[in-house]
Amino acid sequence: MTAPAPERPLRILYHHRIAASDGMRVHITAVVEALRARGHIVKVVGPGDRGAEDVRAPNRLEATADRLRRHLPGAVFELLEMLYNLPAWQLLSREALLFRPDILYERYNLFLLAGLYLKRRRKIPMILEVNAPLAAERAAFGNLRLRALARACETALWRHSDAVLPVTNVLAQEVREVRGTATGIHVVPNGAHLDRVAPPQAVAALRRRLGLSESMIVLGFVGFVRAWHGVGWAIEALPDLPGNVHLLVVGDGPARQALETRTAELGVAGRVRFLGRTSHDDIPAHMQLFDIALQTASVAYASPLKLFEYMALGRAIIAPDQPNIREILQHDANALLFDPSRRETFTAALIRLCGDELLRRRLGRAARGTVEETPLTWAHNAARIETLARRLSGVASASVHPAAAMPPATEAPHL
Repeated sequence: MTAPAPERPLRILYHHRIAASDGMRVHITAVVEALRARGHIVKVVGPGDRGAEDVRAPNRLEATADRLRRHLPGAVFELLEMLYNLPAWQLLSREALLFRPDILYERYNLFLLAGLYLKRRRKIPMILEVNAPLAAERAAFGNLRLRALARACETALWRHSDAVLPVTNVLAQEVREVRGTATGIHVVPNGAHLDRVAPPQAVAALRRRLGLSESMIVLGFVGFVRAWHGVGWAIEALPDLPGNVHLLVVGDGPARQALETRTAELGVAGRVRFLGRTSHDDIPAHMQLFDIALQTASVAYASPLKLFEYMALGRAIIAPDQPNIREILQHDANALLFDPSRRETFTAALIRLCGDELLRRRLGRAARGTVEETPLTWAHNAARIETLARRLSGVASASVHPAAAMPPATEAPHL
């Protein structure tokens, strides 16, 4: 009997237009590193990427883009986004000739059509990762001017990519309506690293540096501090919580100054620490200080990155009760969920958790178990992407563990 031909690594051309060094860059890094850990060769092409190994590198383009966005008329900035396709196409075309990819994997961005053009010209299968319905999002929050053009670009990408990977079932429904079919749509939520845990001595040193005693109950939030993120609800609740309850806010943002002012007005400034922007490598140690992790708000279609990190570290979580969150969390099983339209339900959940250490431990263990058993890890996501990429490209199939196989289109992970 002839032995089957050995499989070879996939050659993956990863294309994006992310200049930021925030959670979006963390997501890119996690996916690329997980694919490389499976033995695949990944070439990253995007703003500021100075080489295939440099996906973590910060760059000055983020600040430049922010300045242009602030000072240029909206329509002019959006036309510049369209014009970016010219250098992007030149770079992608050159890399495709040199790298000879099996698959094009692109993180969706508005007005970014160079990858789709490469797919058509070079006949390279294309997987499109979709984290948000950007045309609608920017129309609602970003003062989008060229709305018809934005919708046309989005429609072209969602319809003509060989496979689309939305991060939630809520978002998958929007993709399905545009695409006109469920075929080729696979829900791949964000993930976490189960082994990314800070050593106990590092956590203890951080606790001492922040002046947090072992008797304190620590509420924690990690993220960009916007008014709608709901951190203010935690501050408003502090006067009703025991005096040993303290709040750590890890991150920065436009709402920080107003929140600091409010802590002074409520007389709880000594119980709140605003730590500002923190390196992602230092985040696990901060999260491990949290007795209660706060996912205080989420847009309706998102797969919140920090939520998975809270879960992987076994934190007791409070999160909004809404469809995209319920794809991952179940009330009183692996988290406490609150009604995002009623602040008193958030406060009640806080009071309950602060007063019940056994409940905190039970929810934390269950949250960690959900990540392990579903699984909700970057390694698992990479295995699913590999399976799909091999199917689309025709490269020799891997011997894939059944748990890594792609589920039926738009099926959410089962808890």
